[in-house]
Amino acid sequence: MSRAPLRGRIVGGLIVATILLLIGLGVWQLQRRTWKLALIAQTERQLHAAPVAAPAPSIPVSTADVYKPVTATGRYRTGADTYVQAVTAFGGGFWVVTPFDTDRSFTVLVNRGFVPAELRGKVDPSSARQTVRGLLRLTEPGGGFLRSNDPAADRWYSRDVAAIAGTKQLGRTAPYFIDASGPTTGWPRGGLTVVRFHNSHLVYAFTWFGLAALLAIMAWRVRRSRD
Repeated sequence: MSRAPLRGRIVGGLIVATILLLIGLGVWQLQRRTWKLALIAQTERQLHAAPVAAPAPSIPVSTADVYKPVTATGRYRTGADTYVQAVTAFGGGFWVVTPFDTDRSFTVLVNRGFVPAELRGKVDPSSARQTVRGLLRLTEPGGGFLRSNDPAADRWYSRDVAAIAGTKQLGRTAPYFIDASGPTTGWPRGGLTVVRFHNSHLVYAFTWFGLAALLAIMAWRVRRSRD
């Protein structure tokens, strides 16, 4: 067998394999789009649902619980704020994360809202018994983009519940935090939770399918020119 036909079959096999791979990637993106649309619909339903009691630490939480409206009754622990660097529509500053000792014998971290940098350390909460309302959020371990939390230096780039609870020695703490829904005036400014899902899967799918079609057409034209 000459080398030319063998080489042609190898190249043809590689082209077919590449086309199938591109089609597979397109189908995968369509599946991802279906999953993303279901997640968006679920989140929309949760955002408009009636609030429920904040889960105890013994109750597992998952991505299905994100943005669920919750309430907790108790008292803020004064002098224990954690300031987490943040950028919002108000510019650069901090999230003010404060331990909230509930009437149910556990502590939950509450993101009371955003403050500008000049107000760091100047927004102590009331210690009066009160009810907090907000959205359940999952912990953000590690830190932010290219920046790691430094508990020893009290520098925080993410709302890492376990690390904050350990550093502040909070005791029995829920594994999630609550984004407070208010106040919407003054500082800290609550109600700034951004609910946004990147959904470009259809564009990606068309890109993969388009590349597969382009490669198939080019291969057909090359073969036709040789016949």
